[in-house]
Amino acid sequence: MVIGFFAALGVGYVLILALAFFGQRVLLFPAPRSALPLSAASQLVELEHTVLLVRPPKSADAPVVLHFHGNGEQLASVEWMADAWAEQGAGFVAVEYPGYGLAKSKGTPSEASILTAADEALNHVQIAMGIRPDRLVLSGQSLGSGVAVAVARRGIGRKLVLFTPYTSLPDVGARVMPFLPVRLLMRDRFDSREKAVDVKQPVLIIHGTDDEVVPFDLGERLSKVFPNATLLRIEGGHHNDVAGREDVWAALVPFVVGR
Repeated sequence: MVIGFFAALGVGYVLILALAFFGQRVLLFPAPRSALPLSAASQLVELEHTVLLVRPPKSADAPVVLHFHGNGEQLASVEWMADAWAEQGAGFVAVEYPGYGLAKSKGTPSEASILTAADEALNHVQIAMGIRPDRLVLSGQSLGSGVAVAVARRGIGRKLVLFTPYTSLPDVGARVMPFLPVRLLMRDRFDSREKAVDVKQPVLIIHGTDDEVVPFDLGERLSKVFPNATLLRIEGGHHNDVAGREDVWAALVPFVVGR
């Protein structure tokens, strides 16, 4: 009877492992079911693997922010950011992930497909929009921080902004599900810690101390790996309430717009 009990536990655990492995992308990429509308101020550019939200800069030498959003967001979720940067004269381009919102028909989300979308966005910004590398600022929030780091590692962009970043997705998963061998199971890793050492650009990391999704200490650890990073510690800040704070933008604007 005892043997049967432990056998049942073993079978149950194996089933949980199988569910975690095959269902992980549903949890990791909870794409909104429908696309929310955008204002007339935002231009939409449809590419093969992505759709871009574009706000051109006010002048030929103004910076352009290329932004990668969080895993539960879509283009409409970050349109406020486009408005905020437009007030500073900066351009803004947000990248929709395959399977998300307006790019729902562009494929399914994964690390590989999102990085492909990022490459398409870069080509559009640099070639079609004619944005010089010294004007481009990379920006990523939560999941998108891993995308931004991967792009910055290639020497692209003059500065890098990371909201609530992680060291790697397996590190986050291990905190959420410590009873599972997450580091072995995860297919999409976005290992920013491994890439950070190669990022030479100035980096601004913004992270709340009470982040309930990506623990603050992961962002803090990541900040120590970059050769040139500043950590903006937001006391009491949570995962979704730091990006739009006035004190954050007081530090963000001079970092992005200043030389």
